Amino acid sequence: MRAFRAPTMLLPAVVLGLVCVLFARACVTGGSSPAEPPRGGATRPAPADGAVAALPALWPPPRDVRRGGQAVRIGSSAAVRVDAGTDAATQQEVIRILRTGGVRQIRVGDAAKPGELLVSVVSDGAAEALEPFAVQPPAGLPAGGYALAVGTDNGEPRVVLAGTDRAGAFHAAQTLAQLVRPVGEAPRTTLPAVRIRDWPATAVRGIVEGFYGKPWTHRERLEQLDFAARWKLNTYLYSPKDDAYLRARWRDPYPEDHLAELGELARRAATGHVSFVYAISPGPSVCYSSASDTAALVRKFRQLWDVGVRAFAVPLDDIDINRWNCARDAAVYGEGRGAVGRAQADLLNAVQRRFLDSRPGAGALITVPTEYDGARPSAYKSAMASALDDRISVMWTGPLVVSPALRTEQAREAARLYAHPLLVWDNYPANDYTADHLLLGPYEGRERGLPGAVGGLTANPMNQAAASGPALFSVAAYSWNPAAYRPAVALDAGLAVLADGDDEALTALRAFADVNHASRLNARRAPELAKLTAAYWRGGEGAERALRERLTVLAGVRSTLPRSMRSSAAPWVACASDWARAGLAAMALREGTGTRGTVQAHREAALSRSVTDWRGRTRTVVVGEGVLDDFVAEVLAEDQRGERPSR
Repeated sequence: MRAFRAPTMLLPAVVLGLVCVLFARACVTGGSSPAEPPRGGATRPAPADGAVAALPALWPPPRDVRRGGQAVRIGSSAAVRVDAGTDAATQQEVIRILRTGGVRQIRVGDAAKPGELLVSVVSDGAAEALEPFAVQPPAGLPAGGYALAVGTDNGEPRVVLAGTDRAGAFHAAQTLAQLVRPVGEAPRTTLPAVRIRDWPATAVRGIVEGFYGKPWTHRERLEQLDFAARWKLNTYLYSPKDDAYLRARWRDPYPEDHLAELGELARRAATGHVSFVYAISPGPSVCYSSASDTAALVRKFRQLWDVGVRAFAVPLDDIDINRWNCARDAAVYGEGRGAVGRAQADLLNAVQRRFLDSRPGAGALITVPTEYDGARPSAYKSAMASALDDRISVMWTGPLVVSPALRTEQAREAARLYAHPLLVWDNYPANDYTADHLLLGPYEGRERGLPGAVGGLTANPMNQAAASGPALFSVAAYSWNPAAYRPAVALDAGLAVLADGDDEALTALRAFADVNHASRLNARRAPELAKLTAAYWRGGEGAERALRERLTVLAGVRSTLPRSMRSSAAPWVACASDWARAGLAAMALREGTGTRGTVQAHREAALSRSVTDWRGRTRTVVVGEGVLDDFVAEVLAEDQRGERPSR
């Protein structure tokens, strides 16, 4: 899917015990809107024995969180019990989490000693271990749901992680990880007494690597799979347009080294309960009526199956719907868009029935129709809907290729038109269509009811992997629990994740994200900096100092941003620093302590920063457009007129 032009395409409760909380310090009941938690980055001391431990903000925000009882000290030793259905990855995750909390000795399968923490993990939905905490077992919750309890049973410290299935148990462990080490904080040695019941709003939540231009590296993909697992995303659709073996050379088998990497991605995904979906795009050259082409497609999928891939997609986007690739298709199907819909359905049905049906454990096939946006009837949609196997899911980008807003009713109408399970392919924060911009604003403009109206939601990220993290974090928060979603708060938590406890880095990230905020989802340009410059021009008390402090932070981002962001977004980092230095020089010019030449030199440096888009064109990097550049331009114009601020 491409994101550059249509029709082309580029993802309260009653107070119980002491306090009920959804995120930090927010007392709510199920379904209501919580108050916004404090911004990430502050480190809180661990409470003393017997004290009520502060509950950190949990991400994605759980559905129902209740407090009650005394804090539980983790201790230097612990026992772990897992049921027969719990997978090794979840067990290892629990062990890793306990070690983060300072546990040195961990015994698996043994009874707990007096006073020792016992962690019980259940993955079949039934949990007798929850009974002492008056927590309803997760049986009956949607797939991936879980219950978690921390407290004491007859005075003994206990943690229970109970999933409705294996994935749910793994998700419970990810929530426990945040109780041990909250976002932006140091690890704790004491856990708050808490009871949680939680479940996702939609079944499929994930990342679709579907942009044009330079693909992510193998290491970046592995890191993204770990990121997805940590924040309860469960799908990674591999569809980079510049992988020749899934588009231009789709008939050719993968070389062994490339195949080995795909196998490693599939294995890493599986350990994190993420479905790795391999998407092959034969549309530019396939002959739908050709038995040999169908056989080539199945043969390619078999190669991927043999290295561990268990889920597949056949995107048919970004092709010329008005022409056939072979004369035989015209003879078999006729002409018109309805004919294309029937032909594509035949190909997809053949893959489902000849390949996937005979393989237990295979996921249902996914497709991206050639008409993948909008919610109006068409001959193509009607033909595909009537001919396509009912089990095949259809991806949709919303009313537009890059949709500023997505309404629930639009999705329901699209689902009615396609008459198949509908997955949203959301082209945010993808920037291949606007390669000079970095899109660091939060995920917004989507109605709360959207996740419940579709089979799933996936987000197409930027070419810059690490820089995509904060927006993808906000996608994870929204798709899990849209009722509790607050875009700005979620973005700030995503920045705190990237800062990893470094307060200076978090301050820099906040300033940097602000000057890269604008997108088609929200056109506000550098909203925080715009307020500071406006106050400066008005001459408000402290305004000069506040603006200088913000520009100083931006000027230093080359050294203060996390290394991954500096590497991922190097041209924008340099440009932001240049513009900030120009802004500081402009302030000095107005004060009579700087020179016009210094301002112009930094401005020219900023304007010299460039990137190359996926078509090979050079684009000037844009940072803080309409705010930073306007501020500098106004000072230079003022100086040109010979004006000076009054003292």
